Amino acid sequence: MSLSVELSGFADETSQTKAAPEQFAAMAALGFRRYTLRFIDLGSGVKNAMDLTKAELKELLKLQTRFGLSVATLGSPIGKVKLLDKDDGSGNRYVPFQQYLKKDVAKACDLAETLGTRLVRGFSFYHPKGTDPAEHLPQAVDQLGAIAEACAARGQVFGLEVEANLVGQSGPLLREIHKRVNHPAMVLIFDAGNLLTQGYSPDESFEQYEAMRAGLGWIHIKDYRPIKTTTRGGHIDEDALSDYQPVSTGSGVYERVLRDLLETGPAIERRLKKLGLPGLLLDLEPHVRGGGQFGGYSGPDGMGVALRGLCAMLDYLGVGYDLRGRADLV
Repeated sequence: MSLSVELSGFADETSQTKAAPEQFAAMAALGFRRYTLRFIDLGSGVKNAMDLTKAELKELLKLQTRFGLSVATLGSPIGKVKLLDKDDGSGNRYVPFQQYLKKDVAKACDLAETLGTRLVRGFSFYHPKGTDPAEHLPQAVDQLGAIAEACAARGQVFGLEVEANLVGQSGPLLREIHKRVNHPAMVLIFDAGNLLTQGYSPDESFEQYEAMRAGLGWIHIKDYRPIKTTTRGGHIDEDALSDYQPVSTGSGVYERVLRDLLETGPAIERRLKKLGLPGLLLDLEPHVRGGGQFGGYSGPDGMGVALRGLCAMLDYLGVGYDLRGRADLV
């Protein structure tokens, strides 16, 4: 069966300074039409997108139009706070949930609306370090359900990313969260790199994708060399990770995922289009020069290597995708 995907990337990965013109110039030169917004410097220092002023947002919109770009997803940090107000030595902050919902979540929805995107990336809350994430599912489900409802009220979709140290740190846990929340405005984001760094093998990481598939909303493209560890399910020092790879030299998980999507992708696309989304998005977040808890860096050349590796794989498998062509220059 035929399959076509949308392409995007975390623009801040292209620039060490995070300067907006550098990010947008690199993304346009690489052929992207869309990008994910996370960290950016619009002249007053590096900020998370959540902290931009109205004046900075106005400048951002003018600048991205000049480079022929639009926002695919808001790479927000929503959900990267403690679930409970307990000192567990992690350094993560705690915000009472109702305050968080009314301030931070509302701000993310406002920002996504201003940027013209319906996709808000987020996370599943930090459970106390050293505890079993499954024990905290009921509270996480209640809070994530409220976030999904807040996004739905604005015509937006909340994407829940699999990542270490959070309640939803594995495919089965995210599948259970998705099942219990049971809200069309909440979908799941697969990221093989975020599983491989926890010590899951390539086979196990593909099985995690299979667990998430029924709720899949979009996919982050971040690969890692397989590692052997006994820390699966334990706390991961994200800032110590250093062997992220483009898909061309990584684990092999993404080729298996894309082969599976050749069969299952059309049904997933139909489900996404019922939500008013254009289709299945592959969002490059390669971290090839390093990454940590809240971001990563590839450089313009690193992003180029990652994009070419992905496109070569898509071409080999016969998956369609969109990058700029000659017509875009007219």
